[in-house]
Amino acid sequence: MPHESPAREHVTPAAADVQAERRRQLRALVPEAFVEGALDFAKLRAALGETDSAAGERYTFTWAGKGAAQRLIQQLSHATLHPAPDESINWATTQNLFLEGDNLEVLKLLYRAYYGRVKLIYIDPPYNTGNDFVYPDDYSDSLVAYLTLTGQQNATGDLLTSNPETSGRYHSRWLSMLYPRLFVARQLLRDDGLLFVSIDDSEVHNLRLLLNEVFGEENFLGVLIWKRRQNVDSRAKSGLSVDHEYLLMYARNSTGRIRGQEKDLTKYSNPDHDPRGDWLSADLTGLATKEQRPNLHYDLVNPATGMVYMPPENGWRYGKPTMARLIADARIIWPKTNEGRPRVRRYLHEMGAEFTGLSSIITTLYNSQGTRELKELFDGKEVLDFPKPVDYLKLLIEQGTSTDEPEIVLDFFAGSCTTAQAVLELNRQDGGNRRYVMVQLPFPTKITAYKTIADIGKERIRRVIAKLAEKRNGQLDLNERAQPEDLGFRVFKLAASNLKQWPGHTGDDADEYVQLSATFANLLVELWTADGVLWEMAINEGLSPAAQVVTLPNPGPNTVQRVTDADTGRFFLICLDETIDPGLQDTLTLSRETLFICRDTAIDDTTHANFALACHVKTL
Repeated sequence: MPHESPAREHVTPAAADVQAERRRQLRALVPEAFVEGALDFAKLRAALGETDSAAGERYTFTWAGKGAAQRLIQQLSHATLHPAPDESINWATTQNLFLEGDNLEVLKLLYRAYYGRVKLIYIDPPYNTGNDFVYPDDYSDSLVAYLTLTGQQNATGDLLTSNPETSGRYHSRWLSMLYPRLFVARQLLRDDGLLFVSIDDSEVHNLRLLLNEVFGEENFLGVLIWKRRQNVDSRAKSGLSVDHEYLLMYARNSTGRIRGQEKDLTKYSNPDHDPRGDWLSADLTGLATKEQRPNLHYDLVNPATGMVYMPPENGWRYGKPTMARLIADARIIWPKTNEGRPRVRRYLHEMGAEFTGLSSIITTLYNSQGTRELKELFDGKEVLDFPKPVDYLKLLIEQGTSTDEPEIVLDFFAGSCTTAQAVLELNRQDGGNRRYVMVQLPFPTKITAYKTIADIGKERIRRVIAKLAEKRNGQLDLNERAQPEDLGFRVFKLAASNLKQWPGHTGDDADEYVQLSATFANLLVELWTADGVLWEMAINEGLSPAAQVVTLPNPGPNTVQRVTDADTGRFFLICLDETIDPGLQDTLTLSRETLFICRDTAIDDTTHANFALACHVKTL
């Protein structure tokens, strides 16, 4: 008897379902809280040992529109990322990315590939000043808003508006814009990952509450206060010159922390050739009065000269037994007269940590530096207001990453891409292999040469790469690096899916249903492109847009490409030819773990059955 042909599995025409993934994780952790497939909140509370409060009151943070913002997270993205090699540098080898589009849609598309992989997220979101904060009028579909902005879809009315202070939902609209983006972004962080957010006085209080809700108050690391203005603002109507901004720092969980400030080792030396190595002279003064610690108040005697030194007002740092050991070990530095104060030698090899605490106040970098840097890059032209200084971003990236492995830095409010420049320059300085992922909405500018902010960001990266490539000649031996220096980036642009989206069918008209189903026998839209479909499949299958694509040799009459994510080892084979040759399977190395994707209309039942015995087949 002939074998029955296996049912065909179609590709998923949507990006990851973030909420479904969280429910899956919760079900694996607390299976008893699910009854007939649905979450039973009473059982969940019981499993966690919690009971309802008798008073029914508890602390919460909410705003008008929070429910709608939460529903945005649950919406599947039917967008894709379309490759733009012509706007990229070193497309074939680079691991750096510039993703042009609405950042919420892009974050959803990155979810499968980058879940738990990002070490540092830095964002400088629009400050809610009432002028330069823009937002979609309709939050219900950010893809439609993006397609309208980029001219890919017609719509009536203005797409974006300002958020005037006269608006009844001035703070709420800003929070509703930011909340779903932070929620999805948190899922991308590693267990030891960090989030840094720049903000000013207008929303710092609300942002802190919002981040407490998304990350958990226990994962708050602290606030940096950056003195961004070098000279006071005499134009301020209030008479107060606001010279500072804030940086809120959160960890993914308790394992995350910043590096700290490097200790100053220049103070250590060895002028007397001490065999114990470099040392510095440290204070021996104590911290307690005679009434508080009488045992620390005593005369100190130099055994070699008999000279006596009276205790300082707050006594000595150590009691007599410890001081006697230091004297016997020749670690006390004796002044020539008893009017001086003895000190102690601290040796470099005894220093515990290489780093000390980072000051929460930054006073050595100014916003004018960022403006000057961008202007110099663009041949003296001012292309964007108030970019952050590169050194400020370097400081933050140093605090949140290391040089031990190729860590990922994400900025989904990339602007002019100061973050990308900081990553590239820092890698050059310390030999690191950090990668960057920049996401920027192509918001229009009034500059003829650069029609959108995204264009400014891409051009900035190109110019920085060109300068670094020029300086590299004769200055850096790439053979000494663990990996080759990555002076490149790939550009992808948010676009509508290459796959038809099932509209659903209502009613009981069978003929209408059959006709609708027939139109979906081929999932591809009319104007699909091979590259577009390949990368959409890669993203939907959880591979990075930085994945490598290789055309396999000798696959017969068909063209087969292998798409591989080098970091995860995941890969699939794809053939988008109109017809799959029955002998193709014999030219490929297949296993049950191999995923093979092809067009549904290209493969007949017999060939499909043979492939299904050898590997995992999906059709589109």
